[in-house]
Amino acid sequence: MSGILNSSIGRKFAMALSALFLMFFLLQHFAINILSVFSPDAFNEASHFMGTFWAVQFILQPILIIGIVFHFTMGIILELKNRRARQVKYAKNNGNANSTWMSRNMIWTGLLIEAFLIVHMSQLWWHEITVKYISPMKEDPTRYYHELVEHFESPVIVGIYIVAFVFLALHLLHGFNSAFQSIGANNKYTKALKGVSKVYSIGIPVGFIFIALYHHFAH
Repeated sequence: MSGILNSSIGRKFAMALSALFLMFFLLQHFAINILSVFSPDAFNEASHFMGTFWAVQFILQPILIIGIVFHFTMGIILELKNRRARQVKYAKNNGNANSTWMSRNMIWTGLLIEAFLIVHMSQLWWHEITVKYISPMKEDPTRYYHELVEHFESPVIVGIYIVAFVFLALHLLHGFNSAFQSIGANNKYTKALKGVSKVYSIGIPVGFIFIALYHHFAH
């Protein structure tokens, strides 16, 4: 594994795999959260399963945390190496003319998303850990919907969500296609991937923003 990560191609491939894993998780997370808009009971049932099933808690959840840390760490490493490699080239060419704003600022949008994740996990994930393991309480399968509604009562929290997911959309607009290109899924699939990329990269963040605004104004 260390040998793969020592090469530029290996690092990009590993970065792409971690990105695809996180995009799959994001889709799954959205699928559960959107249930809160249409069916509180279904949302409670899905959240209770995810919050109590042993494989999710002790296998998938640690893998998710490792995936997040790995993705952002590898992103910083790649950005630093790319900047060193571009120093000479930028003296000869205009780098801005050959790249988009999203691609040039992936490191900054990524860091802002990471900051949001730290705040988000400190509020919700740490609450779950406290309730289940630090100060154990009797599990209430219906608590999840009410906790979600209470979370979005604050306009400050909703504002943070909106800003964070706007930056996530910008990050995904470049990262989605880049991830598939790094694993070789381009050529004849490029046109289709670009279409799926725009739908996913804009649709998922807008969906999360809608959920936050819905619960803020509806309750």
